[in-house]
Amino acid sequence: MAILLSCQNLTKSFGIRPLFEGLSFGLFEGERTGLIGPNGAGKSTLLKILAGLETSDDGKIAARRGLRVGYLAQQDRFETVGEGWTVRDELNRALQGLNLEDWEIDMRVESGMERSGFVDPDQRVDKLSGGWRKRLAILSQVLREPDLLLLDEPTNHLDLEGVLWLERFMSGLDFAFLTITHDRSFLERVCNRVVELNKRYEDGHFSSQGNYSDFLEKREELFSHQATLQQTMQNTVRGEIAWLRKGPKARTTKQQARIDRAGEMISDLAELKFRNAQVRATEIDFDATERRSKSLVRCLGVEKSMGGKKLFGPLDLMLSPGDKLGLLGENGSGKSTLLKLFSGALTPDKGTLRRADDLKVVTFDQHREQLDMTKTLKRSLCEAGEHVDFKGQRVHVYGWAERFLFRTEQLEYPLSRLSGGEQARVLIARLMLRPADILLLDEPTNDLDLQSLEVLENSMMEFPGALVLVTHDRYLLERVSQRILALDGKGNSNFYADLSQWEAAREESDSLGAMHPVAAAPAAAKRALTPKEERELQKMEASIKAAENEAALARAALEDPAVATDASELIKRQVRLDEARQRVEALFLRWNELEALRAL
Repeated sequence: MAILLSCQNLTKSFGIRPLFEGLSFGLFEGERTGLIGPNGAGKSTLLKILAGLETSDDGKIAARRGLRVGYLAQQDRFETVGEGWTVRDELNRALQGLNLEDWEIDMRVESGMERSGFVDPDQRVDKLSGGWRKRLAILSQVLREPDLLLLDEPTNHLDLEGVLWLERFMSGLDFAFLTITHDRSFLERVCNRVVELNKRYEDGHFSSQGNYSDFLEKREELFSHQATLQQTMQNTVRGEIAWLRKGPKARTTKQQARIDRAGEMISDLAELKFRNAQVRATEIDFDATERRSKSLVRCLGVEKSMGGKKLFGPLDLMLSPGDKLGLLGENGSGKSTLLKLFSGALTPDKGTLRRADDLKVVTFDQHREQLDMTKTLKRSLCEAGEHVDFKGQRVHVYGWAERFLFRTEQLEYPLSRLSGGEQARVLIARLMLRPADILLLDEPTNDLDLQSLEVLENSMMEFPGALVLVTHDRYLLERVSQRILALDGKGNSNFYADLSQWEAAREESDSLGAMHPVAAAPAAAKRALTPKEERELQKMEASIKAAENEAALARAALEDPAVATDASELIKRQVRLDEARQRVEALFLRWNELEALRAL
């Protein structure tokens, strides 16, 4: 592969704080590179330097002669266009200055709009949603066909459908690109190289050929090697320090060289310890109650409309301790509304929603309305005094702040001075102090770096209560969710076992031109309950409780450590659990049908 550009000893500081130092690497033809790293590592600044929009403090960039570079910023510039500016106008403007004939411009524009899903070329730009504006910004750069395209968080503002489109779109490009992204599924499916910018590496960065899985494997090998090296160096340095303390009388040339070498080893060990210490991430551990109820929330034929638009229903589901439910749907499909029903902030229009007595619900709000931006970080983490109470232990606010990677001097900052990622960590820190039966997480990954995402993911998986997750992070959704509820924005919903099953169903429905609605109980005829049905209804709650107990026993049997390595027995126990859950759901459907009949 021919090299496109190379960086040699790039250094850049923000004020007195260095973002990166002595950075050297190259970008080559055919590479689809993902650039990752913690917040504040200088990723966006590096992209601007490569694009020629900023200069480095030191070092240089050598680019191939005639190299054409494209750049996509995090924020689009469409605020400057007039009210009548259309999608076609923007794409035509993007292709100016390339010495193209008019017919070539028209051909590129038509092809690009078709590949990007723009149906109306005369659609006004100022009327586009955030997701479609992002698509237009990406398309404007891609149509120019640069040799190297630099993209800063291209998945921002895209819903899940938009991110899936972006994957297909970027996979079909013939030129190289370097993109900043926290989307691990994008790194896995699209990228063939991953570069992490981080001070924990000797060269200030770590580069791995292959996708995200390959990167994780190679990074773990590096960390293991660094830990072993630190232990070896510590043993050697201890021996040298013991020798130095003896104070050799003769300062021969040989002895002086050994003294100098010992000093270098001590310095090298200090640097290695610093790099290894950077591996730590935010410590996230949600607190759960000791509730043993089998049912926390039950929905029977629940329907909800907003603004005259039906969002979903009739919907039947139950949340029990240990359940992990993922919610999917485009913006406006009702995901946040359903979370508010679970929390008790809203009531259903139709159907029955039953919540356990004294249910403790903790909600992560994607808009961060729970945060007072005028408060200091210290008072946001600890409302009064100097200590917080976490799982029955008193933790000093300084230690609590350090757990979430905040520096001591930041404690007196107002929240408005913190970055989006830092504000997200504040909200998580506050939520961790509240014991919960149910966690409702509405886009908790926004602005979090990959280190924090990995820790958040593990905490979610270990949380013993029920969890409902709304996220565009498919990697997190796939890892955490036991099942997925998809809302189509037209009043329909459906359950899926995992994300791949949902994707397959979505592709099938796209080919058919319509989404299949959720299977619901047949409409009941308008008649009164028979005496037999009355008796059945009276016993229904007891029947459901018995079925739930059976499902709980099946689940406990599946989680028995004694059969953890017996694959055939695990399969049998999983089948029994699935059958028990199906009986519970069938009883709920029958209960809903009988309740509807009695209401007539």
